[in-house]
Amino acid sequence: MKKILLTIMSLSLVCPLTTVANERSAGFHGIGPRVGFTINPDQFHIGGHIDFGDLADNLMILPNLEVGFGDNVTTVAPSFELDYRFRSDWGVWTPYLGGGAGPIFYSFKNGGSSSKLGVYLQFGIGKGSSNNRSGRFFIEGKLGLADAPDFKGTVGWTFGR
Repeated sequence: MKKILLTIMSLSLVCPLTTVANERSAGFHGIGPRVGFTINPDQFHIGGHIDFGDLADNLMILPNLEVGFGDNVTTVAPSFELDYRFRSDWGVWTPYLGGGAGPIFYSFKNGGSSSKLGVYLQFGIGKGSSNNRSGRFFIEGKLGLADAPDFKGTVGWTFGR
């Protein structure tokens, strides 16, 4: 599990430094909070994310960390995500579709713990500032495909440079 976590963290740091996109370059574009709910386990989650720009046209790199509370378990879920925006214009509401993967660490109230590699399919809509192409509000849903919560609903904001 440590190798998987190190690989994901390395990719989230190396990919933005080695690629360049036409519309929005790769690299640090912002950071922000996120909050939402999870189904199975039934939890409330909080977290943060980093906007590393575009890997290719409209393909955003967005690693994040979410911590869930409730259902007699605490969940820590770092995730490396790629999202495809269907429009290039940041000043309008733009749907996106993507996916992510990352380890999920469970700490149970009765003292046990476990970890799994979660895989998600996600969808959402966001509206950004057309001036800096980074600051944006988003609403997204995630469907757990493998060893992940069944559904996550999240809202968040990215504060850009």
